Amino acid sequence: MMLTADQLEIRGLARDFAQGEIAPHVEAWDAAAALPDTLFGSLAELGFLGMLVPEAYGGLALDMGSYLVVIEELARADAATALSVAIQNGPVAGALLAHGSEAQKERWLPALASGEVLGAFALSEEGAGSDAGAVETAARRDDGGWILTGRKKWVTNGARAGLVLVFARTGAPGELGCFLVPTDTDGYTVGPRTTTMGLRASETVDVVLDDVRLPDDALLGEVGRGLSVALDALTVGRIGIASQAVGIGAAALEHAVRYAREREQFGRSLSEFGAIQAKLADMASRVSAARATVREVGALVQAVRDGSSHDGRGAESLVARVAGAKLVASEVAMFASDEAVQIFGGYGYMRDYPVEKLMRDAKGTEIYEGTSEIMRVVIAREIQRTADGR
Repeated sequence: MMLTADQLEIRGLARDFAQGEIAPHVEAWDAAAALPDTLFGSLAELGFLGMLVPEAYGGLALDMGSYLVVIEELARADAATALSVAIQNGPVAGALLAHGSEAQKERWLPALASGEVLGAFALSEEGAGSDAGAVETAARRDDGGWILTGRKKWVTNGARAGLVLVFARTGAPGELGCFLVPTDTDGYTVGPRTTTMGLRASETVDVVLDDVRLPDDALLGEVGRGLSVALDALTVGRIGIASQAVGIGAAALEHAVRYAREREQFGRSLSEFGAIQAKLADMASRVSAARATVREVGALVQAVRDGSSHDGRGAESLVARVAGAKLVASEVAMFASDEAVQIFGGYGYMRDYPVEKLMRDAKGTEIYEGTSEIMRVVIAREIQRTADGR
């Protein structure tokens, strides 16, 4: 899909910022396993922490296509930065927009868009990863409010966040509620920082909820409908991660092309060897195809959100299309980064060269927001629903 003039302009802004203000520091951030506070201030000034938030709440009100372009450009420079921004805009702000009351939107969306508050999404647990229905964190009624008890794992932005969307059982297994939890609430504590293979600069922590007392209006959506909130949020989240994966793949291709042209073996540059040319061609074609898929599905997400298009069925359903986009893009990111390491040879295996980090980061996109295996399950399930006449 061709980008509009507005989308080209926002891409230029994101690219200049990413290459000028992020790329020079990526190696240091990865080694330190942390993103600086100043980065989030700069992202907020550009409006990138509230891209999908309506102007009435202080956001940029960008269309989905523009949002995905920004995520791709940020990921080309640093996937950890892109992940934090995607969580803020997708699952967090997206869930508030889709399911929040007016009072909840007025309280939280301006703070998220301005960067005053960073958001996090806490669904997974030690025994509840892909199976969200197995969540054991409990929410019980008490004096007109709620008390939450439990432990969440792999919470991106969990230590820096001011607001966390926490999913907890409100009744029988699988009956969930989604709760807006300010992180300064008594009983909310951040557990150990997780050391990850890739995206090392991104905060991934455990969150402990020890009798966290919340008012009744902390519930987002309806009682027992938290799983629907989570699935809606993951739809927006997954298309963002798909665009992040495209950015990783694009970066791997760029580094591989540059290195192949500069590196000489047997008196010729690597780029003159047929085997290397074939690798570059495969990388380029797959990254291009993944980008086209993500943008097309992004346009569908926007159309459904606007009400100008209805959700389809089977393989054409929104959930299946988004799952397919994430599946394709994440596997392309892994393929492209793997091939880039191979083109770099021994140097590609060293921390001193960028493609080693890209390969570590790419692997994460095949896992979080739904593994590749779960994406295939989702697609197959939607296909079979149509076959069954549902």
